[in-house]
Amino acid sequence: MIGEREARRTAYILAASQAIIGSTAPIAFSLGGLAGYYLLDADKSLATAPITGFSVGMAIGALPAAAIIRSIGQRSGFMFGTAVTALGGAIATLALFRSEFWLFVFGLMLLGGGNAFVQQFRFAAADNAPPEFKANAISFVLAGGVITAIVGPQVVIFTRELFAPVMFAGSFASVIGLAAVGAIILSFLRVKEASHGHAATAQADARPLLEILSQPRFAAALVCAVGSYSLMTFVMTGAPLAMVGCGFSPDEATLGISWHVMAMFGPSFFTGKLIQRFGAERIVALGILLLIACAIVALSGIALWQFWTSLILLGLGWNFGFIGATAIVATAYRPSEKGKVQGFHDFVLFSTVALASLMSGAVYNAYGWEMLAWVVFPICAICLAALATLSMARRREAA
Repeated sequence: MIGEREARRTAYILAASQAIIGSTAPIAFSLGGLAGYYLLDADKSLATAPITGFSVGMAIGALPAAAIIRSIGQRSGFMFGTAVTALGGAIATLALFRSEFWLFVFGLMLLGGGNAFVQQFRFAAADNAPPEFKANAISFVLAGGVITAIVGPQVVIFTRELFAPVMFAGSFASVIGLAAVGAIILSFLRVKEASHGHAATAQADARPLLEILSQPRFAAALVCAVGSYSLMTFVMTGAPLAMVGCGFSPDEATLGISWHVMAMFGPSFFTGKLIQRFGAERIVALGILLLIACAIVALSGIALWQFWTSLILLGLGWNFGFIGATAIVATAYRPSEKGKVQGFHDFVLFSTVALASLMSGAVYNAYGWEMLAWVVFPICAICLAALATLSMARRREAA
């Protein structure tokens, strides 16, 4: 049995690595659309395609990342992911120097593939923790995003003109250094890998994937995870374009993303304890309600404070919705099932997120910022309905 002390050590290392390598995400999200706009000559509706490439990379990389980690172990697998991240940063930088839009999209796709390994950190923390500490372990890892909220945007501000007149190249070149630091941190990871004999024995206990997916608990958690993450990406992707379109500077747009990322990860220091006290389902519901509040503020006006406030509420809603849903998922499978379940979960999640990021640019260009906010309401209604269905299913089981 894994002790809480060792689980904390593992969670802290993963959190530190999340803080550094995870900083590539706000770099990609804050600059991907602007750089895409900068590289395109005619049809600007494709400006957010690089961010879509990042999300597609996460979706495509989800199953291979889980398989690689399962094959060579968590520490080696995660360090392999840092190499993918560094390669993506190098290609994105080259694309900016050569003014090649689709090469830039490919570079961000590789960055997304590297981020697919980072997304496995939360599952690794839960897998290496005793049952009563799983929610806290997930929260600790995602709390590393607080540093991400500072590091990522500051890297953008200080490096986006480093190689002027080639805008933004310095920021993506810095990804290589971030990946290297993350690899050094991960070298200290100490986890117990299952032996092949033990894994073979445990595999006999594994249920078919369809049986696992058909559980009301897993289905509701997946709907809420997909809903909260997709809405976060959909609104956040269009926000920098909307702010710049309303006359605010790129630095003001980047700081808005910084506040947003801070709100995404800041509550993680206590989200796990809230889940322990009130239950994951209630925390997920709170997250969905905060997403609705984000849309209401976004529809109230286009002053800078309204953009920033809506982004902060968007981040808070994502935190409670996504961490709560992840905590539910972590209780819906056996250890022998974790590889296929985690891979499938993230494949569905980030495939939908990729679609959301692509649609964000198209919807913004066609209908404007307000329509991005209106889309929030029906998706949140679906998530709340899924939670209500789960609650009714639990009552029937208890009866």
